[in-house]
Formats: sequence, C-alpha cells, structure tokens
Amino acid sequence: MAGSTLGIIYRITTWGESHGPGLGVVVDGCPAGLALNANDIQSYLDRRKPGQSRISTPRKEADAVEILSGVFEGKTTGAPISLLVRNTSQRSGDYSEIASYYRPGHADYTFDQKYGFRDYRGGGRSSGRETIGRVAAGAIAAKALYAFGIRLTAYTKSIGPVSINPNSFDPAAILETPTAMPDREASVHAEKYLADCMKDYDSSGGIIECVIDGVPAGLGDPVFEKLDANLAKAIMSIGAVKAVEIGDGIEVSTRRGSENNDPFHMQNGRIVKSTNHAGGILGGISDGSQILLRAHIKPTPSIFSPQNTVNRDGEDITVSIKGRHDPVIVPRAVVVVESMAAITLLDALLVNAGSKMEHLAAIYKN
Repeated sequence: MAGSTLGIIYRITTWGESHGPGLGVVVDGCPAGLALNANDIQSYLDRRKPGQSRISTPRKEADAVEILSGVFEGKTTGAPISLLVRNTSQRSGDYSEIASYYRPGHADYTFDQKYGFRDYRGGGRSSGRETIGRVAAGAIAAKALYAFGIRLTAYTKSIGPVSINPNSFDPAAILETPTAMPDREASVHAEKYLADCMKDYDSSGGIIECVIDGVPAGLGDPVFEKLDANLAKAIMSIGAVKAVEIGDGIEVSTRRGSENNDPFHMQNGRIVKSTNHAGGILGGISDGSQILLRAHIKPTPSIFSPQNTVNRDGEDITVSIKGRHDPVIVPRAVVVVESMAAITLLDALLVNAGSKMEHLAAIYKN
C-alpha cells in the first residue's frame, strides 16, 4: 500500500489499523536539539481521543503515546522519531457483520476494488484512528514552529446550521466546549442540534477553521510545491474532509479584481497588505500575513438509520450500522487539521532554508 508518507524534509510515515495492536508514526527530518517529551505530544492526542463527551464515540481509549526512538535526555537527536499508541478498547465483533456488505459513505467498496481485500474492523487504514500518527507528528512540528514565533489555532467554525459569532470569539472555549467552538453560546446551540440528530439516528457535518500567525514571507514554491497546494493536499488527506478553502475561498469566484486584490502599503518600514482576501499566500508563497484556511467536514457516515446498499454477492440490502460512532466528526478533527497544517509549514520552513545563498552563508560561512 503506497501513500502513507508525507513531506520533503520533515517526513512522516503513519502506520497501523484501528483494531490492530496499535498505531503510530515515524518522523524523519526533525532537527536535533528540540526539547521534547511525551507530555508535549500527549496534550495534542488528548484533544482527539474518543469518549470525552456525549457527542463523541463512547469508545474509551487513553491514547497514551510512547516515544521509542529519536529523543535522548529530553531533546531530539536528529534520528527518526518513532511514536506508538497502543489500542486498548477494540471491539472487533461490532464490525463482523459489515464484512459481507459495503457501508454507504465508507471506503469499503473502493478498498475491495483496489486490493481485493480489506480490514473490515472499523475500516482499517481508512479509519479515523489513523489520524493518531498525524496528530503525534503535528505536535512535534507545532513545537518546532513555536520556537520561531509561528502559532496555529484551529477551531470549529460551524456544525450543521450553527455557526460561531466572530464577535464572541473566546480562545479558551476551544478547549473547554465539547464542540471545540470558540463561542460558548453557539456551542450550546450546536449541542442541541446534535441531540436532535442523535434522536433521529443521524449525524452532522461542519467546518473547521485554522488561523496561522507569525509565518514569514517566502515559504513555498511557485509551481508544484505551492504552500497553499501542499496545505490543501495535507488537509484533504484527512478522511472526512471534502473541501478546503484558503483565505476567502469560494467567495472570490463572484468578485471583480478590484474587490479581491489585496493592496500593499508601508508600515513601520515593512511592506504589508491592507486586506487579506488571499489568506496569506500569493503565487504559492507565503506573503507574511496571517494564513487562514477552512476544512469542510462531511457528516459521520456510520449512522443507525436504515440505509440501502449492496453486499459482496451483488444483492440489494438494507442495513443499520452498529458499533460506537461519533454523531459529528468535527470537534475531534480540529486538532487533526491543526496538526496537518503544522507538518506542512515546518516542512516548508526547512525546505526554504536552502533557497538563498545568504541562508546557507549564515550557517556555514566562517
């Protein structure tokens, strides 16, 4: 199976299945000397682990990380960092029935068509638990970026028809509300909406927004390694994401150039933009302003409502999906979006170190 590795210099390879012994990631290319311990990674994993509220799956997992290599005396060594999270609450019997049919909205059918075989226990590699490795690697990347003044903040912008009010933005609420919304009143409304979904044996989608501050101008390349293209690929590789927007996103298709362009002006001896419709990236290269992206998340496909499908014998059947499932994926996916953005940015930062002679001279010239 190809396609489990991402990155040029800061490279991650995730491994494992949702109902196997464990999952994890190998991180290569992390600079030596970064102060790192298990708590730095665990704080990120705790944001995505299941069983923390009534709007997440009741599967209980500690998701405790183990650092197997690449860290010595509290600092990274430059060697590959291998991270492991053991599965402790598998109930594979919940999924035995689905071995014979294709769940609507899942990768069951496409896996069978590609490989002629699939791990039906919770979806195998296509399970949401695969994101454990991404989040662990993202926690390391975010800490490295923080050392250079780059900070990422992701949160739930909307769930179903309920959206946050920007005027009520409370950063602390992101970690304190079960919806990961930075608007406590909107969170209450979203929870009520999700309660109705659950009563109807249904689920909901939503939007995650990620704001990145402190990114210097010059990250990314103008052709196939555009920063926005790489961010979009990283975010779109998350299983539940169906669309990604940078800056004003789809709204730009309705505007005139005079409305959409971001004028430049001088401020304290620096070139800055007066507006930020572009979302901090021009021509695939960061422009020094705030990067803004949004990920559109589909509703959880595993629902208890009856759905029509087909079994492996080619027969039309009706099914109700059993097992432990989130009525909404969005709150637990917030940290996944933040992590994938951090991985992409750190890789771009490392690639950019060799873009100018003066960069190399600062390192190597005597």
